[in-house]
Amino acid sequence: MKLSTRINAFSKLGEAIIKNKEKLKLGKHNPWFTKENIDFALTEISKSLRKENIEKWLANYSDFYKKSLQKKIGVITAGNIPLVGFHDFISVLISGNIFVGKLSSKDDVLLPKIIDILIEIEPEFKNFISLSENKLTNFEAVIATGSNNSARYFEYYFGKYPHIIRKNRNSVAIITGDETDEKLQLLADDIFLYFGLGCRSVSKLFLPDNYDLDNIFRNSLKHKEIIHHNKYANNYDYNRAIYLMNLTQFKDNGIMLMKEDINLASPISVVYYENYSKIETVIERLNSEDDKIQCVVSDNAVFENRIPFGNSQKPQLWDYADNIDTVEFLLNL
Repeated sequence: MKLSTRINAFSKLGEAIIKNKEKLKLGKHNPWFTKENIDFALTEISKSLRKENIEKWLANYSDFYKKSLQKKIGVITAGNIPLVGFHDFISVLISGNIFVGKLSSKDDVLLPKIIDILIEIEPEFKNFISLSENKLTNFEAVIATGSNNSARYFEYYFGKYPHIIRKNRNSVAIITGDETDEKLQLLADDIFLYFGLGCRSVSKLFLPDNYDLDNIFRNSLKHKEIIHHNKYANNYDYNRAIYLMNLTQFKDNGIMLMKEDINLASPISVVYYENYSKIETVIERLNSEDDKIQCVVSDNAVFENRIPFGNSQKPQLWDYADNIDTVEFLLNL
């Protein structure tokens, strides 16, 4: 299949996703996958699949036209947010390889529906896609995403193959104190979208000394309806009760808890924070934990590769998980 054919097919897929969005949203079976979150995921994927975006993405690579041999790529997806494995899916197919997918049971409805649409657009893709409900077999390289525990399992079973194995990561935001309410409301999106379950969800804030947490709390109330989601509310109640019983210091605005903590990964409904007096200490800290951080959200220009407020859950095709270039990996097999 020609590269131009693949590009056109995925571009048309982006348009078809919007047209079929209401039907696709019926694919929800995971209680964390609300219609609003599925809608958001589908909309962002559709935007990324505009033809000019795909062409801009692929312009970074010179090896597309040299590649002749197709490889079977085993892809094990996570299930933390809707269609989290879509980028691996398009990367495998756009690079001319064969997608051999093992989908998480938490997210095994949406991608098959999208695959059906893609094959309807370009029937030849049927020969490039297979999904396995059982153990992965018949593959030549592996892309696997999961927790730190599952990563050890993946390393054991797939270490002898060319592979990308992703572990837990979290995202952080650096506040300078100069942010407007509008910027802090965008930060609330980075915190609350997908209930904070994504690796691109902000779970930790770095705040200047003497920062008034009410700025964060007040601007997070745009997501006040989140507390009516049963599973989120259960986590909020549980964490609040644990902190109260243990006499742990925390702040509470009725929909989220904030706790001073040096860790990056916080529980659902909790955002950790740390104060700083010099921005240089934050830079050193982030550099020392680079392998645990997915995104850095900030307006401060000193942070390279920073993401603007409100954009952590809007990755472009050229934004790679764990900063590992998936397409480069696939082209070099």
